[in-house]
Amino acid sequence: MPEEAVTTLRAELDRFERAEEGFALLEVFLDVGRSRLGAAVLDPAGLLLPDGMTEDRAVVQGLIEDLEREPAGKSRVVERDFDLEDAQARWDYVRLAYSSRQATVWSTRRRTTYFEVHERVRATYWLPDSLKAEYFEAIEARGWAVPDDWLTAVAKRPKPWWKRGGFR
Repeated sequence: MPEEAVTTLRAELDRFERAEEGFALLEVFLDVGRSRLGAAVLDPAGLLLPDGMTEDRAVVQGLIEDLEREPAGKSRVVERDFDLEDAQARWDYVRLAYSSRQATVWSTRRRTTYFEVHERVRATYWLPDSLKAEYFEAIEARGWAVPDDWLTAVAKRPKPWWKRGGFR
């Protein structure tokens, strides 16, 4: 059975009129995709508030300070997990993901990345067609507009595993 086509959607905060639009879209995604989503993790080291954040600055700064007070683990890889079944944890993750150097939302089997923020600058969704359709419907059901470039983005079929490279 061939894999579903996947659409890449750019989601940097500076592409929205207000940063809160990007947060709201991520919040909808986490709600819609919950049954398919596994881990939502971020690097808690060096969290910085996004420049464009207008609302909730003080609350999110408090979240950052709380994370900074948590004891650091002994492993070299620093990762903070968020429980996507918990509404408050989802809210916290949404606000902190864009403050992090690295934040990722994985599929249930942790083989597929659905969302990632990299170096607080780049943010990307990689959505299989079925999840993208559910996500767009949920955005529109809230009376919001799906970004135009997301509507015109072309889905691509993943390469077969033997053509993906790294297998020598």
